[in-house]
Amino acid sequence: MMKHYDFQPDDQMSPVIGLLHSMVIYNYQRLKLLVEGLMQEEIDYKGTNNELNSIAQLLRHLGVVDLHWVYRLQSLDIPKELTDRFGSMYDADGKLPFIKDISLETLLEEYDYIQDQLKDVCTKLSDHDLVRIVPFGNSNTATIQWGIWHVADHSRHHYANIAYIKKILRG
Repeated sequence: MMKHYDFQPDDQMSPVIGLLHSMVIYNYQRLKLLVEGLMQEEIDYKGTNNELNSIAQLLRHLGVVDLHWVYRLQSLDIPKELTDRFGSMYDADGKLPFIKDISLETLLEEYDYIQDQLKDVCTKLSDHDLVRIVPFGNSNTATIQWGIWHVADHSRHHYANIAYIKKILRG
């Protein structure tokens, strides 16, 4: 049986914003399917010599980066209470912060919360906002259209990392 692939833009969003956001949602749903049913030792696995980022670290990182984009798209700083709750994108050494023993359920609930925030922001944007420039770390800037695309692209990148770890663990 043939499958049909397409994006499903949200009717409450302007057309292009909705299309870009649907790419984020598509990748997020794929990511959730990929990690479905993983056990705690699997999501905490860091390789035989601790050389890998764990699936838990990658999921938290994706959520934190998306959360930063929620605020960047509004040209706002991320509130301290959210940084305290979810942590930073990187540790002092520029690596993903170490996390362990946080359940997959908790990580996905947190990520769902962040995805809901992103949806709310995208619902308030119009296609005229696409070329508006927003701050993007280290004194860089990006357009809103690039930012939403980047959220989707970043997810696909780490999807591949997670698939690789899952393949190591399950063959």
